[in-house]
Amino acid sequence: MSGRGRLALCATAATLMTAGSLLPLVDKASWFLTAALLVAVQAGVGALARRVPLARTLTVAVQALVALLMLTAVFAGEAAVGGVLPGPEAFQEFARLLTTGAEEVGRYAIPAPATEGIRLMLVGGVLLIALAVDAIAVTCRSAAPAGLPLLALYSVAAGLAQGGAGWLWFLLAASGFLLLLLAEGRDRLSQWGRVFGGAPRARGRTAAAGYETAGGSALAPVRTGRRIGVLAMGIALAVPAALPALDGGLLSGTGGGSGGGSGGGTISAVNPLVSLQNSLNQPEDREVLRYRTNSDSTKDLYLRIVALDQFDGAAWKSSERRIEDVPDRLPRPQGLGPGVRTTEISSSVSAAGWYAQSYLPLPYPVTRVDIGGRWRYEPAGRTLVGDRGQTTKGVRYTASSLIVRPTAGQLAAATPPPARLLREYTKVPGSLPEVVESTALSVTKDASNDYERAVALQDWFASKGGFTYDTEVQSGSGTAAIARFLRDKEGFCVHFSFSMAAMARTLGIPARVSVGFTPGTAQGDGTMSVGLRDAHAWPELYFEGVGWTRFEPTPSRGSVPDYTREETPAVTPSDPAQAQPSTTDAPSAAPSVTDSCPPQMRRQGECGGPAQQGGAGPTDTGFPLGPLLVVLGVLLVVLVVLLPLLWRIQVRTRRLGAEGRTPADAAARTLAGWREITDAAWDYGIAPDESQTPRKAAARIVRLGKLEGASGEAVHRAAGAVEQVLYSPRPPVAGSLAEEARLVRAGLRAAAGRGARLRALLAPRSAVRVVWAVSARWAAAVNRWDAGRGSVERWAGALRRRPSRQRG
Repeated sequence: MSGRGRLALCATAATLMTAGSLLPLVDKASWFLTAALLVAVQAGVGALARRVPLARTLTVAVQALVALLMLTAVFAGEAAVGGVLPGPEAFQEFARLLTTGAEEVGRYAIPAPATEGIRLMLVGGVLLIALAVDAIAVTCRSAAPAGLPLLALYSVAAGLAQGGAGWLWFLLAASGFLLLLLAEGRDRLSQWGRVFGGAPRARGRTAAAGYETAGGSALAPVRTGRRIGVLAMGIALAVPAALPALDGGLLSGTGGGSGGGSGGGTISAVNPLVSLQNSLNQPEDREVLRYRTNSDSTKDLYLRIVALDQFDGAAWKSSERRIEDVPDRLPRPQGLGPGVRTTEISSSVSAAGWYAQSYLPLPYPVTRVDIGGRWRYEPAGRTLVGDRGQTTKGVRYTASSLIVRPTAGQLAAATPPPARLLREYTKVPGSLPEVVESTALSVTKDASNDYERAVALQDWFASKGGFTYDTEVQSGSGTAAIARFLRDKEGFCVHFSFSMAAMARTLGIPARVSVGFTPGTAQGDGTMSVGLRDAHAWPELYFEGVGWTRFEPTPSRGSVPDYTREETPAVTPSDPAQAQPSTTDAPSAAPSVTDSCPPQMRRQGECGGPAQQGGAGPTDTGFPLGPLLVVLGVLLVVLVVLLPLLWRIQVRTRRLGAEGRTPADAAARTLAGWREITDAAWDYGIAPDESQTPRKAAARIVRLGKLEGASGEAVHRAAGAVEQVLYSPRPPVAGSLAEEARLVRAGLRAAAGRGARLRALLAPRSAVRVVWAVSARWAAAVNRWDAGRGSVERWAGALRRRPSRQRG
């Protein structure tokens, strides 16, 4: 393979290796196969265009045109002329898909579904980067600047994945770029011929086929480049690994606590809004967790991730708090008195292999956690957070927790909370609009205690206030978002929970917001499946003697606690939990089907029934073979027709190229030029005669080709140079016969008719040498095979004839 061919191959490989960093962004990888095929075809078209050769700008233009045809066939074939040629309708389809894809990128969480719009953005983007890399590194022969588009591609992937691209994708991208640099270095080195120094090469070898190395000396700079590249990549990977992690996340990504050793360290605030809304808007309800519990009922078994207890006017977030080692058994929940009925249950949880975030989903209040890995405990929020990169990805753990069953009377008779807790959890920012407090006072005007006020707020949001559940509403937890929500009365769980917590604080009731998952859906094997659409936020209000207590203001989501109903059913504490789960009462977190279910809920399949089992959203439509095969078929036909022409151009360029500087190189160059002249004559119908001397062969070409003037003289000059190389004891160092070959070819073309010129161009007779070369290589391979098989047979026969050492 020529140096430029190797460079083109390495440029394609570097682009695809870098494009691999986009794979974690989408849940299906079939788009990558489409992109790889289109990039390979685009690179092949560029290689053919450079063989012709075409001008640099024309080469890039041809590649861009072929890329457009392929994208049209794959994504807009129905709107294109003949399924391939783009017209106004095809460009309108492209615009529609790109607009839709941009909206879907902002709507879905990672990994996003492989919709047509997202697939077009991915495939088209990779194709555009591949074109830029090929144009810079191969067409313009400057590999170093080609790292800029590769860096842009990787940066987009790493930025969207929020660090999820990982060290493996960085290693692949860096290796691809390093491979490209090494290929360019080797190509540049080859243009200088053999490196001076080292052991002398064997006699009789020429440089007609390309440059040679002298004792491997030419590869020394390449080996040095490899070592430097490997060392640089090692440093790039090792240094970040040694630095402390600075990332964070809630429903996606990694991060969490800092600090090591036993005890100490802090966790910082997180904002769950974007991740929570993206989870609710996923077209497919991917499973996040699966658990098995011995509780007799799961409707109150919310899986809590983190508590947001700080409201600064811009957002609700969790406070920065101290973390410590996880105790064997967690202390009794804050505020929970001995008179409240509780039941301790056990749940075995396993997280999905793709779900990686730093807070551990746990039922509240958890009393004991059995889990491996680096986890720390935050006492105020009663949460577990991963330390030094620990995430929930694929973890399995067992959690013991309490089912707390207070009565309405116990909540109504709650005494005032401690002063410190009251100050911390009733803070509201000065920017909070007056409408929030006035509305809270209006809704709770008939209540006589904090419990009745909390229930009044819950019922007003859930049923009496005329609110509508809609996950497409703009998210936000600041004061302006709360005021807008109270005015428009449209939102999802974030708006309901944050607004109720803010209103409770204005009434002097300690409140915070918890984020996590509703209990999930019961499965046939007795387990509960928790999906992305079970992501939820709910308010927790504090009552002395009971502790932090869950309320459910969001309509059609989760379950309303029994202690907030008018008639609380009598419930007695169950016996200690047994090992086997019970499925006699396993209500799902999915809402019941009612006529009042909002249209948004119906579209998402959250109104119960069959739709709850998995939303029907946009999915990967698969590999579009039909239109793509049409384009590839056309390209294949064109390639077959042009193959002889391309082969002749490649051979002519190699024969007449200036390679090598020694006398032996000059001799080989002269013989290659003579071969080109005889093949050019052959293309115009003058078959070579190997039995004639160069002088007689030249006279024959001049006579049959009707060459006159400069072209005839060029043939004789070339024949004289060949005779000097073949017969002179000390042949002079001849120059290249490129000019003579050009003159001869021009003379033959001028003397030939139109049909002969067309055949010499598109179907040159000398192309039969390809068949001869293939036949010769096949025969050599068969001979080697026969020789090897004969050696094996002789070896086996010798073993059979080997005398036995056993004695009779």
